[in-house]
Amino acid sequence: MQKVTLSSPTGDKYITPSKVVCVGRNYVEHIHELNNEIPTQLVLFTKPNSAISQQLSAKHSNDSVHYEVEICFMYQQGQFMAAGVGIDLTKRELQAILKQKGLPWERAKAFDGSVLFSDFVPLPNIADTEFEVVFEQRQDVLQRGVSSQMITKPAAILQEIQSFMTLEDGDIVMTGTPKGVGEVNAGGHYTASLYIDGQRVVAQSWNAV
Repeated sequence: MQKVTLSSPTGDKYITPSKVVCVGRNYVEHIHELNNEIPTQLVLFTKPNSAISQQLSAKHSNDSVHYEVEICFMYQQGQFMAAGVGIDLTKRELQAILKQKGLPWERAKAFDGSVLFSDFVPLPNIADTEFEVVFEQRQDVLQRGVSSQMITKPAAILQEIQSFMTLEDGDIVMTGTPKGVGEVNAGGHYTASLYIDGQRVVAQSWNAV
């Protein structure tokens, strides 16, 4: 079972999420860049624990993959208790084919190695808190998004998920990606940072292979 790290002043703790719940189409400009329609209700899909990886790969089974950086939350004891950054890796060409045929996205979204996470940092609460994610390749900003730009905000996302699905302690919710998604380049050096109320609280770098 794959684990993620929850950092705290008293030391690191390894958490095993049972699943990752992902929000799609939650930033208007990203919806437009992929020529999708703005949804009338929250778009959700899941990734299994086996999708979590520490290695950023530019290909999977000879298919190229695209990055989608996201603000993420860890669920514990009925609420979001920690925040981090995640990369939702997508087989874009395969996803387009599946969408055209009206088929599920799992082959394009839930493959092994399709999601990476930074460490997670504990949160006092998420009310009236501004979250920002920045994704860079060697200091060139590829993606930047803030929680105020989300169509559905974090608290409402949690409420909607809990209306039909049970979250286990340690499960991770990815809240959607801002504009700027693109193909992962082998040999590229990528860094994702999370800011809370303007202060950077976590950063994670990967070298793509």
